[in-house]
Amino acid sequence: MVAGCDNAPQALVLEGKTMGTSWRVSLADVDTARASELREKIQARLDADDRLLSTWKDDSALMRFNHARTTAPWPVDEAMADIVTESLRVGAKTDNAMDITVGPLVNLWGFGPDKQPVKTPDQAQIDAARARTGLSHLKVINGAGQQWLQKDLPDLYVDLSTVGEGYAADHLARLMEEEGISRYLVSVGGALASRGMNPGGHPWRVAIQKPTDQENAVQAVVDINGHGISTSGSYRNYYELDGKRLSHVIDPATGRPITHKLVSVTVISPTALEADAWDTGLMVLGPEKAKAVALREKLAVYLITREGDSFATWMSPQFAGFIDKTEN
Repeated sequence: MVAGCDNAPQALVLEGKTMGTSWRVSLADVDTARASELREKIQARLDADDRLLSTWKDDSALMRFNHARTTAPWPVDEAMADIVTESLRVGAKTDNAMDITVGPLVNLWGFGPDKQPVKTPDQAQIDAARARTGLSHLKVINGAGQQWLQKDLPDLYVDLSTVGEGYAADHLARLMEEEGISRYLVSVGGALASRGMNPGGHPWRVAIQKPTDQENAVQAVVDINGHGISTSGSYRNYYELDGKRLSHVIDPATGRPITHKLVSVTVISPTALEADAWDTGLMVLGPEKAKAVALREKLAVYLITREGDSFATWMSPQFAGFIDKTEN
């Protein structure tokens, strides 16, 4: 998980809840008299995003598509088309490890709206759920002023929770621009977007947390200005079943929760949506494949792996330039 660590007294900080997580906005050079108005606008925008992307609301735009047992093109708004397009792009570059159609598997293992299973799903259940997944069954169609999603499996189930926080962070960043605010750090869950300098005149500082149960333990600190950053981790959202610790990160290739040593992936990209998509795919791939993809794609990536009772870290050359030298 990534958290902003700028506590400059001049910053106006607004906070709230959305999408089952929290949001936080830090602003420089903004009058505190605008706090109430901005908080309302932020919450309204995030509520709209939730109505668009939620798999927990049967009447969301996404769930209406999922419930439609049709292979005909389904009209969606530009935002939905953009999110799916980026997800498909990153999916293709991660050998489909980043797969927004794994919803049936997420639900089977109890990490979606469905209840947690009382026993480990058997292979037949996993195979049945996997048969309803696959990025090859989904495409985006762009027309003159209109976009559509099309699936060739009527019961294909799209779950955008892996990229929803990134999209929402970018959406808040656009709101700040619309409000004439050019120095901000916004976060939704583990995804952040930034622009300009903090109140102290320095890049915004963001902490990468240690993958432990200790809430505020810091592994590293990075400086960002005009970038998106997102962290995916397997160490918080989990439960134990039949004596095994099961992560919420599902490998589409096996239909099961991941079991490798990679426990945290942080990616810095031009947008929070892009970072959010990449961190999920790399998390699924595991440490060695994630390193290979990061180097091939020239991504700014920071990995934390579990090594016995301790942790090891690795960063790509592109990430090294973001490390805060005053902290590391």
